[in-house]
Amino acid sequence: MSLDKETVINIANLARIKVPDENLDHLAGELSSILDWVEQLNSVDTDGVEPLASVVDVTLPLREDKVSDGDCRDQVLANGPETEDGYFAVPKVIE
Repeated sequence: MSLDKETVINIANLARIKVPDENLDHLAGELSSILDWVEQLNSVDTDGVEPLASVVDVTLPLREDKVSDGDCRDQVLANGPETEDGYFAVPKVIE
């Protein structure tokens, strides 16, 4: 798949990145190569292949679900600069 300059400009605009005009040709070639490689992957026959998260068939050992630590809110809040009503107090970021 071959990308032109206009498509690269549109992609850069959607990604909110500024691409100098002198880099558009190079970037179009790079993106075209990536898309060609993805098209090669699409041609691989995966019928009958189960999805997997790991190539090793391992099940993780389970542990008993019990609370072993907690009830230390005051110690956690002591790490912050300010607290207010049992919560961290932070400055407002949105105007």
